[in-house]
Amino acid sequence: MKNREIVKDWMTRAESNLYRARLGRVTEKILFEDLCYDCQQTAEKSLKGLLIALDIESPRTHNIGNLFRLLHNAGVFIPQPVLAGSALTEYAVNTRYPGDYDPVSEEDYENALLMAEEVFSWVRSKLSTLDGRNLYPDS
Repeated sequence: MKNREIVKDWMTRAESNLYRARLGRVTEKILFEDLCYDCQQTAEKSLKGLLIALDIESPRTHNIGNLFRLLHNAGVFIPQPVLAGSALTEYAVNTRYPGDYDPVSEEDYENALLMAEEVFSWVRSKLSTLDGRNLYPDS
């Protein structure tokens, strides 16, 4: 795989965000919005790592859907449960700073964490098969 060290750096950062998100609300001082931001960052950084591994330019964007589109356009099959992670974009754009939005609930956080786990696991699986260029689902 080209750029192995760069990809490893992206995945290390993604995993760090995932671990922080998994810690949860250990005190009331931690906002669900911030935990969900870590979930979004997990997905964003892992997808950017996969793009780099595939020699696809990784854009400066927080939009998970745009990252999925780049992978899809490169011929990468993305299962529907993974694509659901597009919803995480909201946590990088709308709820990252104080503003006029509904508060993020514990249920929202739990759903965001599930989506982040799904995207991260899928990317790791893809990266593990990349050297064999096995980027497509079994037919």
